[in-house]
Amino acid sequence: MRIVVAADRPVLGSYVADQAAEILRKSLSENARVNLVVATGSSQFEVLNALVSQSGIDWSRVHGFHLDEYLGIASNHPASFCGYLRDRFVNRVGLASFHYLDGTLPPALLKQLADAALSGREIDLMLCGIGENGHLAFNDPPANFDANDPYLIVDLDEACRRQQVGEGWFDSLESVPKQAISMSIRQIMRAKKILCTAPDRRKAEAVKNTVEGTVSTSVPASILQTHPDTVLALDAGSSSMLSPETLQSCTTIR
Repeated sequence: MRIVVAADRPVLGSYVADQAAEILRKSLSENARVNLVVATGSSQFEVLNALVSQSGIDWSRVHGFHLDEYLGIASNHPASFCGYLRDRFVNRVGLASFHYLDGTLPPALLKQLADAALSGREIDLMLCGIGENGHLAFNDPPANFDANDPYLIVDLDEACRRQQVGEGWFDSLESVPKQAISMSIRQIMRAKKILCTAPDRRKAEAVKNTVEGTVSTSVPASILQTHPDTVLALDAGSSSMLSPETLQSCTTIR
């Protein structure tokens, strides 16, 4: 895992978008089709806004996949990840396809369709973040590190649900769904390259546990330590609890 620390969120978003664009351009020069997984949440605002402005990417050969979604939420709900991705990314670039996760479908059917869409596909680039509870996608602790299915129906813990309220997606804890569909940990780890963006002081403890703790299902994002090509992109706030030794090994970007 390579760690970079940016001065602020705009610099962080631009850096991750630059890295993502470089990876996509290289993959497109080597392959007829490229598969991209796109994340949501406040951590991705600057990343996606900068990515859609990148030049030299033949989006008509890029196929997009959805990382996770609440169950029971329609695409017109303010917290819908389908709506988020449609407005912030998909409608702003000419993708070959995008495989949305429709949270209004029966869970078993939704999982069946999602698994089939991704089956046999190699992910060239994964964009993701880290939750305040250390989750990776919606794999809350204790995460299932052993499931082989591309997607899982998962329960959301209270810490995760409170984060959604704190970020303003929902008015109350009671209104946050208790279940979601999420790409599995093993499927995430199959990606060739991962760009994980985790800004803000509220993520500092989760980042410290992800980077400096042991790999554990109680900190799902810690599994990224074992991935062969992951960049963890932080800002001053999210890196604030890292040890001096860890910070010395990080790359600073301004």
